[in-house]
Amino acid sequence: MTTESAAKLAFSAPRDTEHVQATGAVAGYRPERTLRLSVELRRQFKRRRTIGVFALMVALPLVIIAALQLGASEEAQQNSRINLVDVATSSGLNFTLFVLFATTNFFLVVVYALFFGDTVASEAQWGSLRYTLATPVPRMRLLRQKWYAALVLSVGALVTVTAVAVVAGGIVFGFEDIQTPVGVTLDQGDGMLRLSGMVGYLAVHLLVVGTLAFWFSTVTDAPLAAVGGAVFTMFVFAILDQIEQLGDIRDYFPTAEEYAWTDLLQTPIDSGDLYRGVIQSLVYSAIFTALAFRHFARRDVTS
Repeated sequence: MTTESAAKLAFSAPRDTEHVQATGAVAGYRPERTLRLSVELRRQFKRRRTIGVFALMVALPLVIIAALQLGASEEAQQNSRINLVDVATSSGLNFTLFVLFATTNFFLVVVYALFFGDTVASEAQWGSLRYTLATPVPRMRLLRQKWYAALVLSVGALVTVTAVAVVAGGIVFGFEDIQTPVGVTLDQGDGMLRLSGMVGYLAVHLLVVGTLAFWFSTVTDAPLAAVGGAVFTMFVFAILDQIEQLGDIRDYFPTAEEYAWTDLLQTPIDSGDLYRGVIQSLVYSAIFTALAFRHFARRDVTS
């Protein structure tokens, strides 16, 4: 081959080849197209853990309905004093509020911790994390997609238990107005709007335990340690929150304002604690998420 022919061949080479020589990447490789969210969600939905959690979300309201029906007595129905159980059985919306109240400080905490804390640590435990990065999927993109997937699953579980409670509770107890414990009545339209606000508040507030578990998930290869560590931490703060001697310090705990969503039952609505709870939850979530990304960026992935 003459020098002139070689020169022509070099100049006629595709730009993709030039890109490969410049960056070392394979032609057509686009980092933003790796590990799409839909792909990650399909992977997560196929896991028994996910199927089991959503099955529990569906079964829990039904179990509570059965317990309320079996536990009902004539004395309880004739009691003129309004208590939580009496209000819970007055309508489907009231039953839904009871379900949310009963699951806020434990069941939903575990669900969020499970979906966020298991996402990275489980792959590290299986030994597939380094192979995923070698696909290659950029580290920060992998972590971001897993964060999004955990958020979708967690919020989906919260919406599922709420929707099942509304439908099942309405069928059993009737689609009536909300009767608050203080005797205020809210019509169904206003009640559904306020219920949506409650679910939205819980979705944000529970991000605190979720992102804490997510951070732990980037630190350890044991999913149980990440999930259990986050749940245990929240329980410790919940116990400390009961100690009145701590004074105003308790207002800055991650568990502060966990029941602020009940203020939406007031007329007029007292939004002070709601705003404080949302802002504080977002701040804690941002800190824990930043710590997770910082640690994972520096982590030597060997599993």
